[in-house]
Amino acid sequence: MLALIGWFVRPYDTGLTDEPPGPVVARLTVLTSNVEFGQATDALVETVRRDRPDLVFVQECDRACAGTLASDVPRTDYPYRNVVAGSAASGSATLSRHPLRPAPGVEGALAMPGAVVDVAGHRVTVQLAHPLPPVPDAVDDWRRELGLLRDHAAGAKDGPSIVAGDFNAGQDHVAFRRILRAGRLSDSATLAGAARTPSWPAGLSGPLGTQIDHVLVSEDFSVREARFLDLPNTDHRSLLVELELHDVR
Repeated sequence: MLALIGWFVRPYDTGLTDEPPGPVVARLTVLTSNVEFGQATDALVETVRRDRPDLVFVQECDRACAGTLASDVPRTDYPYRNVVAGSAASGSATLSRHPLRPAPGVEGALAMPGAVVDVAGHRVTVQLAHPLPPVPDAVDDWRRELGLLRDHAAGAKDGPSIVAGDFNAGQDHVAFRRILRAGRLSDSATLAGAARTPSWPAGLSGPLGTQIDHVLVSEDFSVREARFLDLPNTDHRSLLVELELHDVR
């Protein structure tokens, strides 16, 4: 029994050493939030105003959500945005305090936009993740879209990279671990000691819930803190991560 408990709580290998990979060039706070068909948009706006993350990844941002972000999140605070308007769960948004230009994203039934962000003169590839859930009639599509995220991670592994969002998968899924390996990525919650903190369904704890909301980072980053936040009107917990970007050249 003790062996089973030890397996359940043990952290996964992160691929990062205990020594920083280079001098710190910037600190970056990242928030990912699934607002469940836009229902938690107002709570997300309050969270953004309070915590002022540098990068915000929003999933299930419907057209009303996109409108609220446009009207209630000042452009002076987040001048750089990549918003894909859609109905119900299909829309997504990325907001940034740092210069951002859209880049080819990952193809999927739900919008997964990509971008390149300039952080202190360093080119950081960012990708929003939101593959289909593994419901009985979409398991093959779930695997295929996780495979496309793996391909993206592999293609971006030679520089600073962040992949964040609702992966509809966790550390116990082989397809998710393949994304980590392909991109030499680490799960920020794991690095912060919160590998088993559930993020869905919100309100459940321990083995009744699972962690499917992630911020994955390349070896250029170290993690100072990872916090899961409870927002009303969504079945997901949001994840706020404090990162340090290192110059590894």
